[in-house]
Amino acid sequence: MTDVFDRLPVPSRPIAEQLKKRSGRLLNIHAQMARSPVVVAAYAAITSAIREHGTFDARTRETIALAVGNQNDCEYCQAAHTASARAAGLSDEQILQIRTGEITFDARLSALAEVARNVAADTGYVSAAVRAHAREAGWSDAELEELFAHIAANLYTNYFNHYAGTELDFPPAAPLA
Repeated sequence: MTDVFDRLPVPSRPIAEQLKKRSGRLLNIHAQMARSPVVVAAYAAITSAIREHGTFDARTRETIALAVGNQNDCEYCQAAHTASARAAGLSDEQILQIRTGEITFDARLSALAEVARNVAADTGYVSAAVRAHAREAGWSDAELEELFAHIAANLYTNYFNHYAGTELDFPPAAPLA
């Protein structure tokens, strides 16, 4: 049987190897992205910038990913980020709250997730009230602008999965009531 890396374009292989090392295996989304060097390189660049310069902890990053993935109805991202959110210490109940937008366990995360949902739902526009609520919850302007990089990375993967029909390689996320 031919190794998946042998079927990838040569420029994609080193990036796919890095993604495999980071995840412990080559995820279906990464293998599918790697079929196009520009697609996988763009993804790797934005996620590398977030890893190198981002300030959010794992719980915050996963909250953003779950909120945006739910807003965009991305089955793959909901499944993948449910697993990552558990690894970041979020409970199944907290994960469901994030996905439904009804976060009661952390007012600060709730405010940030609301901004992320608004950005994803309204092509980047956020009402003054939602932005003010996030600031009142303790998020700085710099953090709210960093949020945009995280949203962009998640929009990229959400839309890619919709476009490509990426096959799940995680257990499906629990259905929402």
